[in-house]
Amino acid sequence: MKKQASRSSQRRVFIILLLISIGWNTAFALAGIWKDFWLAGVIGNFLIIAIIAERLRNTLPPRYAMAYERGLSIAFPALLLLSWEILVREHLLNPRWFPPPSQVLAALWELCTQYDKFTKTSLLGRPWLIPQHWTQAGAKGVLMLFRESHLLATIYRVLAGFIFGAIPGILIGVLMGINRTIRLMLDATMSAIYVLPKIAIFPIMMLIFANPFGEAPKIAVVAIGSFFLVAINTMAGVRDIAPVYFESGKNYGANRWQMFWHIIVPGALPVIFAGLRLALGTAIITTVAIEFVRAKEGAGYLILYYWEVMIPEKMYAALVVVMLLGFVFNAGLAAFEKWMMPWKRDEQAIRRDHREQGTTS
Repeated sequence: MKKQASRSSQRRVFIILLLISIGWNTAFALAGIWKDFWLAGVIGNFLIIAIIAERLRNTLPPRYAMAYERGLSIAFPALLLLSWEILVREHLLNPRWFPPPSQVLAALWELCTQYDKFTKTSLLGRPWLIPQHWTQAGAKGVLMLFRESHLLATIYRVLAGFIFGAIPGILIGVLMGINRTIRLMLDATMSAIYVLPKIAIFPIMMLIFANPFGEAPKIAVVAIGSFFLVAINTMAGVRDIAPVYFESGKNYGANRWQMFWHIIVPGALPVIFAGLRLALGTAIITTVAIEFVRAKEGAGYLILYYWEVMIPEKMYAALVVVMLLGFVFNAGLAAFEKWMMPWKRDEQAIRRDHREQGTTS
């Protein structure tokens, strides 16, 4: 009875908040102050929507909680895009600098389907021409198509730099975590180099490698940025393992390899993956920054190029490409994390079952 009364009260509050939202927007419209105070109106709507969403979540049965949370994570960005579209259509935002999402989407489609004859590049590399180029020139012709792709160039730099930085970062981090001498030797040096902006060491990489305008300096800078984040997090993860686990391993006669594989690796993995997520985001940021400075292909080059030629809708479309790239990479890393740590899935399922049982009992 108490739970039913509580849900009934939540529904009444939800209806009241909905009426407040309608009244808020109606008052702005009747007073004709949207143009001058649109930011205050948007902030007010956001706060009301956040409260409504929270109240609505509390009224739902537990079995619908996960579906509601997923729907909310999709609905709110869609609402933001709709608000952006309305603000531009009503001339509250300057369409020259803030083109509406519909125009950005059309520009993105144009980038995906058209070939830029001036730069001799395309976003996707025109994959629909692969059969024709394969027939005419074989693998060499297909490779030429791939080389004109801005997206593939960025993906290659991000993945190559991330992998070349993450693997040694994990190894060095483990050594620093388990060996005090190595930690004392490297800690100060790594702390000093870590704070350097990674784009600032790009000229040094151009001096080191034989081809300063090739891919090696770009990948090296991305790898350095990824290395420090992974190494520092790995070291922290290893050092945070409770000593009781090592004592248990010794009591059961575990050798060094068994201690490493069955205690250090599982114990440090959550923190290692936190470092990998940070490193992957840094790899994307560093790659785009380098493409601003020294590249003729890549998503970062597209952003700068369309800013220079004053086509803002295509500049925004290139930004969308970077955001989608980050989303896909993070989703892939999250899936890999779940595969590497199956016990985390079991723990999440147990916590979810306990939460549902607690709310239904």
